[in-house]
Amino acid sequence: MTTETILADRLKSVRKARKIGHPKLAKLSGLTERQLAKMETKGAELPDAVLVSLADALKITPLALTGALPLIDADLKPASTCTSGCCS
Repeated sequence: MTTETILADRLKSVRKARKIGHPKLAKLSGLTERQLAKMETKGAELPDAVLVSLADALKITPLALTGALPLIDADLKPASTCTSGCCS
């Protein structure tokens, strides 16, 4: 199993730009609010599957969270589709 390091500032910036709170992101990603708060403070080494789940919940590419790709304007705008899970 491989892991990737996410950047704390990237995660926090995208989450806030998408207007997604910790409770909603925790539900969508399968992580706990506490885990998300830690990640936004210190970053984290995540298994690839968890990184993909988190990126999917935020509707961005996983590489944007790791810093391998730059954030683009679309990453820092509210998601254009429902993120509450009610419309899926």
